[in-house]
Amino acid sequence: MLNFSQLQTFVMVVSEGSMTAAADKLFLTQPAVSQQMKNLEDELDVELIVRGAKQIKTTAQGEMLYEYAKRILSLSQQAEIAIKSVGAQLKGLLRIGTLNSIGLHLMSPVVNRLLKYNPDFKIKVEYARGEEIIKQFENDELDVIVLPETLMNFNKTLAQAHSEVFMKEEIWLVGPGKDTFYPTTMSIKKLKKIPYVHFSHEFPDFDKKLHAAAGDLPAVFESSNVGTLKRVVESGLGVGFLPAHSVKKQIRGGRLNRIQITDFSYNLNILYISKKNHASSETAEILFQALMGDQQRN
Repeated sequence: MLNFSQLQTFVMVVSEGSMTAAADKLFLTQPAVSQQMKNLEDELDVELIVRGAKQIKTTAQGEMLYEYAKRILSLSQQAEIAIKSVGAQLKGLLRIGTLNSIGLHLMSPVVNRLLKYNPDFKIKVEYARGEEIIKQFENDELDVIVLPETLMNFNKTLAQAHSEVFMKEEIWLVGPGKDTFYPTTMSIKKLKKIPYVHFSHEFPDFDKKLHAAAGDLPAVFESSNVGTLKRVVESGLGVGFLPAHSVKKQIRGGRLNRIQITDFSYNLNILYISKKNHASSETAEILFQALMGDQQRN
């Protein structure tokens, strides 16, 4: 019988593209992840991934298992959310503020499930720039905000707020998947020599560090919308930096290609920030636990 923990590890390895990255997200060692993968392959008596590639690729059997495993983990999460949220009898309105790049790809699945099992519970999600989201939170117009570290990115420390690390994120340089014009590996200084599209406004600290490493980068296209930037890059107009979680599916599908930068990388923490001793505190914590469960399964 398939082991649930092994399936969770397998999905994480494929989603992250490497055993090291999967180990970091699962809080395991890389050898432990490698052993779980081997045990799963031995159990099924098939090879699930192609080893030795820069980024892990699935075999035909591995791709089939990946789709089934995602469904199994999703059903497990739905059952957990249904049981816990019905017991909590969530009611009222929870107001959430976040960035387009975070909310679009991380909030929706969990929010949909919570609402399904709590008909008297309502959620309002506001998308805006980080500075505006923080202002609304301070004015008690939002109960929860999900943002990159506020002091580092927005020069702001929030009083009477409870912050927890929601996820660790990376920013990747990506190019079109089927265009051989763009390199697969390069130094940051060479970025000036190829068409560049810019993801603006979402991560100020990243913009500052990129400028320090690469200098001025004239952009042929600029947008703060992740979906728009992905389509522009896919079309072959240029390369651009985007949050890793937002492009992994396109990279796996061959629509985008990750370009390895030999002398520059960027990691950041995404924070879940709620109000201390507030009427919304209990509901906000239930949502956080649901979101964390979703993170561990994807």
